[in-house]
Amino acid sequence: MSSERPYEESIRAEFTHQTESFAGSPALSGAAALGALVELVPADPAARWLETACGPAIVARAIAPRVGSVQGVDLTPAMVEKGREEAAAAGIGNVELSLGDATALDLPDDGFDGAVNRFSLHHIPLPGRVLAEMARVVRPGGWVVVADLLTDADGDAAAWHEQIERLRDPSHWACLTRERLLAAGAAAGLELETERTIPLDLDFDDWLGRGSGGPGAAALIERLLGEAPAGAESFRVVGGAGERRLLLRNSVSRWRVPG
Repeated sequence: MSSERPYEESIRAEFTHQTESFAGSPALSGAAALGALVELVPADPAARWLETACGPAIVARAIAPRVGSVQGVDLTPAMVEKGREEAAAAGIGNVELSLGDATALDLPDDGFDGAVNRFSLHHIPLPGRVLAEMARVVRPGGWVVVADLLTDADGDAAAWHEQIERLRDPSHWACLTRERLLAAGAAAGLELETERTIPLDLDFDDWLGRGSGGPGAAALIERLLGEAPAGAESFRVVGGAGERRLLLRNSVSRWRVPG
């Protein structure tokens, strides 16, 4: 019998399913989604960085030219292998990837100059555990960079948003509001340097099809889209058939570890 927690099994199954489509998504590798995060990583050829829940190492590979080395960890073997393949194909030699749990890193205290996490907190119960682990493994004075999707402060809008996300991706747990995300960073002992919310524009049909539940739940999701609460701002679908866009809100922040 597996000793994994059920949500870990769900994450591993979902992102094994999504490995190729996630790694190949132009929206996730494009400047709008990636550039704002990369620019928060200070250029330092001697710096050692960590990416937690790295997936196919899209972020690790993007920041590799700015730093000395990047170590990435992820729960899903298929994602780790894909990241290794992509790094090798791009001739990136300073990225090392391995299996690991972002909520319980098998890494010593103060071993990195910085750590980054993108688009994983909404998959994890008590996401503050991820922030606390990042704070633990980064040296005093180092940086923690975080990006994640937000939901609305309006309760009805947030509940509606989560229903759609979970139908499309069974490993989805819950998006945080901006206020809750910032509070989680503060609770981890981090000091906020900069934060902004940027729009994320995705092809709706591509987004729906990547999730293991999306095709089967398409009819129910369509029904929910027609029932959007008035306060829904963080998850919006616009455009006509075959050209619909999904508009999301993405918080991008940089924090310092005190010291």
